Amino acid sequence: MNGEVQTPRSGAVVVFYNPDAACVHRANRLAAAVRCIVIDNTPTARAASELGLSDSIEYVPNGANLGIATALNQGIEILIREGFEVAVLFDQDSEPPASLLTELPAVIAQANVAEQRVALVGPAYDDPRLRGVAPFVRFKWWRLERIAPEGEKPIDVDFLISSGSCINLRWWSIIGPMEDDLFIDFVDLEWCVRAKQTGCRVLGVPWVRMTHELGGEPVRVLGRNYPMHGPLRHYYQFRNAVALMRRSYMPWAWKTTELIKLPVRIAIYSLFPSQRGQHLRMALRGLSDGWRGRLGRCSKLP
Repeated sequence: MNGEVQTPRSGAVVVFYNPDAACVHRANRLAAAVRCIVIDNTPTARAASELGLSDSIEYVPNGANLGIATALNQGIEILIREGFEVAVLFDQDSEPPASLLTELPAVIAQANVAEQRVALVGPAYDDPRLRGVAPFVRFKWWRLERIAPEGEKPIDVDFLISSGSCINLRWWSIIGPMEDDLFIDFVDLEWCVRAKQTGCRVLGVPWVRMTHELGGEPVRVLGRNYPMHGPLRHYYQFRNAVALMRRSYMPWAWKTTELIKLPVRIAIYSLFPSQRGQHLRMALRGLSDGWRGRLGRCSKLP
């Protein structure tokens, strides 16, 4: 990157949910490098000192699971009030390399100097349990175009997962916050769609890699590993997919891809995991609620 371009003021937002000691350690390590905001969605509120968090961390215990969208919005708004220009987002179990905290903001700095509307940049993700380094993706009719994370230039993509991604806060008020009512699944995808509709770009940065586990222990189907979640998470996945497919601003290419994926997911989740019946019931409930536009927090969530 061009060393003459000044790196923007960067802060990090980490979302906790029932964190263990390793999660606290990762947050403390992150706080040693950048301003760090921890939003805790654990239903039982605990003090920062009880968790063992660094004094430099701003800790916000919600005392309830308000969802990933609300938690990210809370953290981002704190950074905006403090005058930060970039927000780097993390799940509690993400393992960012040190280079991520400098390289991603530097890409945004370059874009700002060049007067390019770049809303979001993110690394390539490595999940050893699945297929190693995941490709970047673009929406195509009936499929996703998968792009190998290679080269020395950022790659235009259609969406990035939130953890490890870096938001250019210059465009936050124009794009708007994450959608609270989606709660968890497709929050990042829906925000990326809105960002691109404002004329902003979403960029994958192939030379930055981050280890990140998608879902729980995967299941193997026809020689391929698929990420697995619990029944409640599958409720949100199916509900939000259907709810978003009903929205006119969502790209038709993405909708056709989801139409292909939904029956495949139902088959996998109802045949391969334990608690098959519960997985199927929650998936079908999600489909029904999504069609009816019933969003927000699921009543079964503790």
